[in-house]
Parts: sequence; structure tokens; C-alpha cells
Amino acid sequence: MECVRSDVSVRPMTASDAEAVLAIYQAGLDAGDASFETIAPTWPVFHAARLADHRFVAVDGGGTVLGWVAVSPTSARAVYAGVVEHSVYVDPAARGRGVARLLLDALIASTEAAGIWTIQSGVFPENTASLALHRRAGFRVIGTRERVGRHHGRWRDVLLLERRSAVID
Repeated sequence: MECVRSDVSVRPMTASDAEAVLAIYQAGLDAGDASFETIAPTWPVFHAARLADHRFVAVDGGGTVLGWVAVSPTSARAVYAGVVEHSVYVDPAARGRGVARLLLDALIASTEAAGIWTIQSGVFPENTASLALHRRAGFRVIGTRERVGRHHGRWRDVLLLERRSAVID
């Protein structure tokens, strides 16, 4: 799976991307509106928690990683085999260049090819850029988990988003 723009391409994530992926992840966490997590995991933990066939990085012409997208299973139950939860992160210096949309498009193509019918995510309501990106990519808000967790000393809501495939029956 490879999506290409004139200055950015998307390719499968490999272990050699670990340092850049985790640095981008930490930058997103440091910004405060990306996740309840505050510290990026180690590569072995990151790797073990995400499905290998649906992890991608966006790179510039020089091979610098600009962002990443990956999915985790939502449940071990067979009935949920077609449902995944995703995360997408872009280096702060690369935002506004369409990197996240390229990553989401690659993820959608990959998951649909594998028979996955639902991609979901939780997004803080304050993360308006992420919400707009997801709406443009066909996600919809299906609910709000009010005051679901504390983050930096305050209760946070999480909007539940999902994208149902139009091609998987």
C-alpha cells in the first residue's frame, strides 16, 4: 500500500521508523489534546499493541518521517474482527500539508482490503483540527463519553468517532 503526493509518500511502517514515530507521538502527547496518555510507549509495547498490516508512515522526498497512522483491535472476540481503533499523528512541523489525510486514506484502503468494516477513534472535543480531518475522511461522531477520564488534573470528555465502510457488506 503506497499513497503518493508530489512531496509526500505513504509506506508501511517498519522498525527502522521507531525513533521518529515515537518522537512524533510524544510531540502530540505534549501538545495536550491528543490522548489521555502522557508518555509515548517503548517500541516493543507500541509494536505489540498495533496490527502490523495496518501501520503506515508518511515520508518526504528525503525519507524523513512526517507522520504515522496505526490501528489496534478493539476486542479479541471474533464478532469484532472487523472493527479497529486508530491513531494518527503528524509532526508539528508538517501539519497543514495534507499528511494526516494521506495517512487516513492509506489506512482506509488497507483496512477495507482486509475486510475491516469499522474504524473508530476517540477524540477530545477541543481537538478541532482532528475532528475536521476525520469528518472530511468520512467519520461521524456517534456519541460523547462525558468526563470519562482525568487528564492533567481535569476531567475530559471524549467524542467517539467511527467510519463504516461503504464497500464491506
